[in-house]
Amino acid sequence: MNSDIMIGTWAWGAGYNGAGMVFGKKTDPGILRKTFDKAMVLGLKKWDTAAVYGMGSCEKLLGKFMAGREDIFISTKFYPAKKYKAGELTKSFENSMARLGRKSADIFWIHTPNNLTENLKEALPLMKDGRIRSAGISNVSMAHIRQAENFLAENGQKLGAVQNHFSLLRNDQQPIIDYCAAHGIVYYAYMVLEQGALSGKYSAARHFPTFSMRNMAFPKSKFLKIEALLDKMQKIAEKYAIDPSQVPVLWAMARGAVPIVGITKPAHAEKLAAALKVTLTAEETDDLTNEAKKTGIRQQGSWEPQ
Repeated sequence: MNSDIMIGTWAWGAGYNGAGMVFGKKTDPGILRKTFDKAMVLGLKKWDTAAVYGMGSCEKLLGKFMAGREDIFISTKFYPAKKYKAGELTKSFENSMARLGRKSADIFWIHTPNNLTENLKEALPLMKDGRIRSAGISNVSMAHIRQAENFLAENGQKLGAVQNHFSLLRNDQQPIIDYCAAHGIVYYAYMVLEQGALSGKYSAARHFPTFSMRNMAFPKSKFLKIEALLDKMQKIAEKYAIDPSQVPVLWAMARGAVPIVGITKPAHAEKLAAALKVTLTAEETDDLTNEAKKTGIRQQGSWEPQ
């Protein structure tokens, strides 16, 4: 199992907050099944999902695909409301496990830091009996991380993971990444490809589907600002004979993050597996960082608290 990458499934779900609404595309369950099988053959066995991805439809589909398999590392999330309500985390966990066909989660995330201490307190029994093997928090600041660490330590538990938005166009996470590395916390980076903006597939001339959340977040005007960055990615990709979409993934790994990469086709899994044989040089990593800085772009999702 490749420990330096996780497969994301946000683009798999249907309905509200699913593939059509967020990405402007519908997915074919048959192709997703082939994608899953190809990824597994290639050793990509760490999978990330969430209750809100397609409002449970993503978990249900992934659960169907991985039925009977014991060699899969599964990560899913609970999205807390702004006002804490006792029992909601436990209910969400149980519903997620039912959809996934699992009794335990390798990582169970609190998707946002709303009522962080209260939700961690509710998670404690699940952690102590092993149903949550590792507790994670997402979309958090350094203050949230320390808050979670302190609370869990007081209760004989440890924070296992942090998952934040980190990419060439959201490059303000290095202090948190370094802190996590020094404290035995695994840092997972989501949106390393900025929902496809950094895949090399799209440009100002060929931008995102008009009626999609990602088009609103990354319109044609922004693609004009990243042309030089995309060109540099293309040149690095040609040097290593890999797809340009994999260069931001390798950059995130070089910075100390475990990237979460969404795939929807078997070819995506093949490109990812091929790229994982490559390591960027420090000079290439720095060149990409500097070129991205020149764009002046700092991407932020509408759901992110900061």
